[in-house]
Amino acid sequence: MSLVLIVLPAAQSRAQLTPDRTYYGMARAIPMTVAVPDGITANLSVSLLAAVTGDEIASADVLEGAVDLAGLFPLLWEDSEPDLMYAQLQIGSERVGPAVVLQPTITPKYATRVDGNRLPIYPPSPRVFSGFRAYPEKHVVLETDKGDIEFRMRPDHAPNTVWNFLSLVRGGFYTDITFHRIVAQANTRFGPRPFVVQVGDPLGVGTGGPGYFIDLEPSLLPHDFGVISMARSDDPNSNSSQVFICLSREGTQALDNRYTSFGQAVAGADVIIDISKTPQPQVPGDEPTVDPPVIRRAYLVDAPPYGKGPDPAIDPAVETPR
Repeated sequence: MSLVLIVLPAAQSRAQLTPDRTYYGMARAIPMTVAVPDGITANLSVSLLAAVTGDEIASADVLEGAVDLAGLFPLLWEDSEPDLMYAQLQIGSERVGPAVVLQPTITPKYATRVDGNRLPIYPPSPRVFSGFRAYPEKHVVLETDKGDIEFRMRPDHAPNTVWNFLSLVRGGFYTDITFHRIVAQANTRFGPRPFVVQVGDPLGVGTGGPGYFIDLEPSLLPHDFGVISMARSDDPNSNSSQVFICLSREGTQALDNRYTSFGQAVAGADVIIDISKTPQPQVPGDEPTVDPPVIRRAYLVDAPPYGKGPDPAIDPAVETPR
């Protein structure tokens, strides 16, 4: 008698497409492993999905075990400057497990300086496609003393910045670090508007970091409530570990194209607001003097199947999403 299996969410969560390694050089095999729970009888497939829209670019049937993504999808090597894509495992028509981020390793743009409006200047330079970086998509959870904030990463906008942040989180960098800068309101052309809360300095004063810098990466992700972005000095290529979380679109839209936004909160909007209400000193620019909020730890969790995750968080005071 044949078995008719109803795939339950708990079983689906154990299904996974996993890269055998992180980096794959140009025009080579891209070995990965398909793992599914025992008893799955539905058809297995892998789809290449476009970032943002989740539209299917191509799909191929697979079996459990070893697969070669390049053999399934020769198109991966056909474009000289491909866009970031996602490889998503499916059981029947259902997307299951976190997608694999396929980031083309392309020579990045480099900001040599900023202009009079503080906009970075990226001189033309050769762009070379060398292969792919591949890893299961992850969300980042900041466990603070006010509650948890969960962020969806946006490697489709800032892949190298996302990779840096994931590496710091994975290494335990954001452990017992205070929110050293809280600007609940800033003057804008709209009048005073909620601005940012900033964190990421082990010293708690805004001058420390992990001991290295990463280059400014252009991002088209608009700064808005719950968006996480890189803090830096006047040097455009001084990004490292310090990040800020935006408190409103009106207060932070002037940061677009000047700073590297790379993720969006998908849970914990109330926690962000609570942090922003921390009592402040009388002298602007000083760190909070009354019980500054603390990130106790940060950790990674599997992202939901691509396109199935929660919407970006919105300010609880806003009734409808912008």
